[in-house]
Amino acid sequence: MSGGGLLVAGTTSDAGKSVVTAGICRWLVRRGVKVAPFKGQNMSLNSFVTREGAEIGRAQAMQAQAARVEPTALMNPVLLKPGSDRSSQVVLMGRPVGELSARGYHGGRQRALFEPVMACLEELRGTYDAVICEGAGSPAEINLRRTDIVNMGIARAARLPVLVVGDIDRGGVFAQFFGTTALLAPEDQELIAGYLVNKFRGDVSLLEPGLEMLHGLTGRRTLGVLPYAHGLGIDEEDGLRVSLRGTVRESVVAPPVGEDVLRVAVCAVPLMSNFTDVDALAAEPGVIVRFVDRPEELADADLVIVPGTRGTVRALEWLRERGLAGALARRAAEGRPVLGICGGFQVLGEHIDDEVESRAGAVPGLGLLPVRVRFAAEKTLARPSGEALGQPVEGYEIHHGVAEVLGGEPFLDGCRVGEVWGTHWHGSLESDGFRRAFLRAVAAASGRRFVPAPDTSFAALREAQLDRLGDLIEEHADTDALLRLIEGGAPSGLPFIPPGAPDFPGAPAAGTPGAAQ
Repeated sequence: MSGGGLLVAGTTSDAGKSVVTAGICRWLVRRGVKVAPFKGQNMSLNSFVTREGAEIGRAQAMQAQAARVEPTALMNPVLLKPGSDRSSQVVLMGRPVGELSARGYHGGRQRALFEPVMACLEELRGTYDAVICEGAGSPAEINLRRTDIVNMGIARAARLPVLVVGDIDRGGVFAQFFGTTALLAPEDQELIAGYLVNKFRGDVSLLEPGLEMLHGLTGRRTLGVLPYAHGLGIDEEDGLRVSLRGTVRESVVAPPVGEDVLRVAVCAVPLMSNFTDVDALAAEPGVIVRFVDRPEELADADLVIVPGTRGTVRALEWLRERGLAGALARRAAEGRPVLGICGGFQVLGEHIDDEVESRAGAVPGLGLLPVRVRFAAEKTLARPSGEALGQPVEGYEIHHGVAEVLGGEPFLDGCRVGEVWGTHWHGSLESDGFRRAFLRAVAAASGRRFVPAPDTSFAALREAQLDRLGDLIEEHADTDALLRLIEGGAPSGLPFIPPGAPDFPGAPAAGTPGAAQ
């Protein structure tokens, strides 16, 4: 296999594109195929820093791990980080290049990014045996098709076969498959090579008549029916519900080692980023994690976490409006543990000077840590390592705020005062020894007879989950058909499903390999 590829599209957002892409990557690499993931444009607040210091979507970092390769900026050349309902920071090749409104982005800027996106894809295809691309949202967003750089835009330019994934757990999957296909221009429909049903519960034989009828209506086969799998806990795109539905709510872990459990409350701040920081805690036997937005929900918590956010000043205002700021201050005065991560660390400080993110200027913080924060135009992107609580720690940093620590006990790059801890480091809790030491400190401060499990390995748990994704593809998909698509492209002669959508001037002609928009 040389330079093969596949685009995994979805009938909707959160249809399962990220996990299916990861599953295909893990299945292929176990077959000895050198494979890489790719997503031309990602919109997410859940991001990661590569070893070369580039910021990419966390889902692509997870898919790279599934493929057993080091993640790079090539795998996600454009990342959009929402700062409001109307604007996002644009990250190109791992570095921020400015803020744009949705109208400004789709009105012209997105089309200008097509060439660098295609260059990244072609570089990956020249390096790997196969590149498994993930689409975004639905490929049938006809209002956005002209400037598309992540779905049919790259599929047509690179002549990639497209596998459309539908979430049957939501209902209406047959209409979604048919409607998605029928809303595409004839030239795009030529690349829709098959469907994949995701999250099916029950007897597959009951579904088969519908699959046969769908084949008769579209001329395209369904290449697999993946069962609903609980507790995958895999980093997807964005949205609190993803994290809650994954590791935090559905993971099956062993009972507590000690006599008590630890209850962790995570403040559900606006524009929450990297909420996967708490997944390693949720994987610990006896640790109960929940997201909260009311002060009374902090009352029985042994640890409160203020997580990262793309809007530090907005999160600070939200904490005050909701009464959570007062609850955090009372916890600090009572010596009850609070952990601030990145933006959450910043709001715990004394003062914030922000002329970059919110442009709010000077704003008083919660005053729980002796820290002053100034927002810089240049974003800090780093992969630090060090030691805390006598244990080695690794993490990653993604922030505009520069913290001046004026006192307290050093803690990673931040500080600790009493039982209030703050750091810019995301991912630190994935370091097993440090996580256990931190939980022991929390248990001692809370008076809980909690004992961390001595052998929980977050990396091993993540590997096991990625293997489960590979198993789902291997056991429930038509892998021979997938290989044919990846190696040979979409089959010829696929029927057109009316009414279709009109094509647009400047689109690549059908059957023109490598054509660009």
